[in-house]
Parts: sequence; structure tokens; C-alpha cells
Amino acid sequence: MYAELTDVTKRYGGETVLEKVSRRLEGTTVLMGPSGRGKTTLARLLLGLEKPDEGRVTVTGRLAAVFQEDRLCPQLSAVANVALALPGHGEQTARQALEELGLSGEDLTKPAALLSGGQQRRAALARAMLAPAEGVVLDEPFKGLDEDTAALAMAWTKRKADGRWLLLITHDPEQAAWFGGNLWQLGAP
Repeated sequence: MYAELTDVTKRYGGETVLEKVSRRLEGTTVLMGPSGRGKTTLARLLLGLEKPDEGRVTVTGRLAAVFQEDRLCPQLSAVANVALALPGHGEQTARQALEELGLSGEDLTKPAALLSGGQQRRAALARAMLAPAEGVVLDEPFKGLDEDTAALAMAWTKRKADGRWLLLITHDPEQAAWFGGNLWQLGAP
């Protein structure tokens, strides 16, 4: 499974954010670049949330994503938020994943709105990585996590990505190096 951008151009008003971008995404790709250079726009194009002004975006299979904001249902628990993406009765799988990511006890069952930012981030990550999808787009998925929690979440994510293509968008060169794969510098001056 893969995604491919062919001569993709995207403009907002008179400003060109992406121009003639072509790239095939397979395995792990780490996307880096200065703020405002089109990284999140590229993710939105891959996910079908935006359309290119020119060019073509081809995605084979289903995609899951972690956005820069967590996008959890605030009234649902962490377990219920993760289980939303799982076919059938996925509560046990959701609970196990969240425990592997360091959540436990009442944090698993209280409404997401009452979780800390880091706990919400890990619930969003678990939901995306457990969803039945052939590709995963992660836009700054480890932001707001302390060093130890980020290391735990990164290792867990890498294990769960096995067999799928992954696009990791990050500003952190250490995360990029740790994930390996193909490094893509977008919009570097």
C-alpha cells in the first residue's frame, strides 16, 4: 500500500503553499520543514480533507491520522474514544493499548475532557494506530509529551506501524532520526 503525490500544487488565496510536489510514500517517511511551509496542508491533502489546485493525490487503502489537535469526543472515556476506531467490541484492545502507553486506573474511564493533555494525546495516538488502515498520517503526534512518555509512545508507535506506510510530521530532529525511514525536507529555504 502507498500514497502518491503527482505535481501537486495548493494555494490559499494568492499564496502558493505547495508547488509541483511529487513523492511516493511507502514504508516510513519523516516530513520536516519550517513552520508554514505546507506540512499540515500536505497531510490534509493525503487524507482527502482538501483538494489540490493542480496535480493528483493517489492513496491506496484506508488511512488513519493523528492531527495536531487531538480531536477526541470529550464526553467519552479514553477507552471509548479508542474503541470508536475498532471494529466490533474493541474495548479490551483499546484498554490494553492505553495501558501500554502509560494510562491506568480511572484515567481509562473518565471523560476525555478531564484527561491531561498528554493523556489525550496518547488516546488520539492509540486510536489512529489501532484503526484498521493501510497508512497512517501523524502530524506532530508526540508534542506535549515529556521525554520519557514520548520515548514510550514512539517505541509503541513504531511497533504498531509494522506493515503499514507511515508519514510522521515533526520538527524534532531526534524523533526523525529515531524513526529512520525516508527523510523529506519540505520547503526548506
